[in-house]
Amino acid sequence: MQVEIWSDVVCPFCYIGKRRFEQALEDFAGKEQVEITWKSFQLDAEVKPGPGGMSVHAYLAQRKGVSEAEGKKMNDYMASAAQEVGLTFDFEKAVVTNTLNAHRLLHFAKKHGLQEDLKERLFAAYYTQGQDLGDVEVLVNLAQEVGLDSAEARAMLASDAYESDVQQDIYEAQQVGVRGVPFYVFNRKYAVSGAQPSSVFKDALEKAWEDDKPVMMPENSGGSCTVDGDCT
Repeated sequence: MQVEIWSDVVCPFCYIGKRRFEQALEDFAGKEQVEITWKSFQLDAEVKPGPGGMSVHAYLAQRKGVSEAEGKKMNDYMASAAQEVGLTFDFEKAVVTNTLNAHRLLHFAKKHGLQEDLKERLFAAYYTQGQDLGDVEVLVNLAQEVGLDSAEARAMLASDAYESDVQQDIYEAQQVGVRGVPFYVFNRKYAVSGAQPSSVFKDALEKAWEDDKPVMMPENSGGSCTVDGDCT
């Protein structure tokens, strides 16, 4: 069974959804036959790479058109939701940056069979350790940590390799009607949008495994992030 997951590495619900999906997968009888592919999606493709001195609270407030205090309140809610699945988000350390290179690195990792490991490492680096995912050396170090060759990773990042793959993923997202991430597609037939409860993911897994009938899932009630900066 193929499961494709569109997400961004700076999307809080994408990390939360990853944990909920993993919980569902753990209880799924056919888990050994599930192949997961992480697909690229950029919530803000225009943000400048590297630290710009803006806190993630101010950045969210700017995108939402609210005060910085309101932005912090939204992130506090995310941190609380993350705790429910065993994650600790530290938004005070988070570095606002462009994720294009991180997504290119994920495609590079896929080629070497380490995409899943790198995806988890990138999430943790951003949300719990405050590492700058726009910094090439940070990305090279994270790649090395999961078993990728650091010299090859650095050379790849110095080129434009896999940029077309990232854009293809984003184009595919538009074609299948992705409005927010995370977005899960099972066997190219069944879709789940948002960080749904584990029971919803398990139901989708079982339906995709057993039959060919489309399954309609709640679009946003599980929480998702949009390109407009909405994480609801």
